[in-house]
Amino acid sequence: MPRLYKKVRTVALPPGTLLPLEGKQDTRIHLIDYDAKRFQERELESIEESFAYKESDTVSWINIDGRDVEVIRKVDEHYGIHPLVLEDIMNLGQRPKIEDYGDYLFLVLKMIYLDESKNDIYSEQVGLVLGKNFVISFQEKPGGDVFEPIRSRIREAKGRVRQMEADYLVYCLLDAIVDNYFVILERIGEKIDSLEKGILDRLSDDIPHRIHRLKTKIIYLRKQIWPLREVLARFQRNEFPLIRKTTEIYLRDVYDHTIQVNDTLEAFRDTLSGLHDIYLSSISNRMNEIMKVLTMFAAIFIPLTFIVGIYGMNFENMPELKWRYGYFTLLGAMALLAIGMVGYFKGRKWL
Repeated sequence: MPRLYKKVRTVALPPGTLLPLEGKQDTRIHLIDYDAKRFQERELESIEESFAYKESDTVSWINIDGRDVEVIRKVDEHYGIHPLVLEDIMNLGQRPKIEDYGDYLFLVLKMIYLDESKNDIYSEQVGLVLGKNFVISFQEKPGGDVFEPIRSRIREAKGRVRQMEADYLVYCLLDAIVDNYFVILERIGEKIDSLEKGILDRLSDDIPHRIHRLKTKIIYLRKQIWPLREVLARFQRNEFPLIRKTTEIYLRDVYDHTIQVNDTLEAFRDTLSGLHDIYLSSISNRMNEIMKVLTMFAAIFIPLTFIVGIYGMNFENMPELKWRYGYFTLLGAMALLAIGMVGYFKGRKWL
């Protein structure tokens, strides 16, 4: 699982400093330009090819995969993005937030994936810049994302997206990210159900480790998702002129979904805490049962050992030593004593 806290790379540096990421950064720039009647989609060789779409009458979605410093700087030069925004784009590990810069809005989100092969989750930081008629999305690296259904709807002119403005496209991106959270939560819910069944059916030694791993995942998810509630709440207060009234209704629905996601995470956390307590109680009860059985055997054999110990003493004159049936009588008395003690324990409901 990724670290809960990422290393800070801008200590003691001037605000707005852009630091290149470690290793080679592959960059992929994808453009979708559309309105109700027109549609264009293509891969761009350079970011300069997107500059012509800034003042067009259509909605332009420019998706940049990868964190290339030169590409980010050119975006700054043409679109007038604030240096602090560029710093947030380059520095991964940002908290989800929204900032209003007048001519554009800047959002930071977390796109979360489930790696089925490794049975783990990881997140990718997504930055969104919303202008009057354009949206620029920044992703960490080229590859799959959760936006493909939106691209398909734009290509096939399904839904409202082709009839709406750029702010509606931002809603669609937000909605896709939040909807994917439910997929992750469903997988975690299945693991919790399996864990609960394992605790009730049998107590295996790996249960504490499984509980700890799930708790760590939930803490990680909560850290990535919880601040998004605050971001979407600001849309409810009509703070941003770039967000139209018609889009606010849809953003309200995403806000409700975010509350549901956070409530589910809280429920999962409480459930895991309860399962941990049940596991400890089950272990304690099993230990008590074992100790009860051992104590019962000890209590039965203590008087028998006492009787045998008497006849192990080295005295010549003992009444039963010369008696023909003394040995068998003594064994019978010991058996009756043991049976009587078991009956007494059952009468006291100790067994």
